[in-house]
Amino acid sequence: MKKVAIVTVAVLALGLAACNKSNADNNAANETAVENNADADTNAAAENSTVAADNALNAASNAVENAGEAVDNASDAVKDAAKNQ
Repeated sequence: MKKVAIVTVAVLALGLAACNKSNADNNAANETAVENNADADTNAAAENSTVAADNALNAASNAVENAGEAVDNASDAVKDAAKNQ
């Protein structure tokens, strides 16, 4: 009976040991996941800032172009007013 109990305990211990994952493996996997997520966040932030900068430059360019057109229109209005007097 003692031999059966010892064998049973040994088999159970081996089974539990096989089921338990190594903490080092888990830590390495978690560290890799954290690094991958950080890389993805950094890339997304860089992309977003690039798009925002492009949009701001386009808006500024449009504003300058609109201001130039306004100056041309004002000049034309002055010329037309001078002709009508």
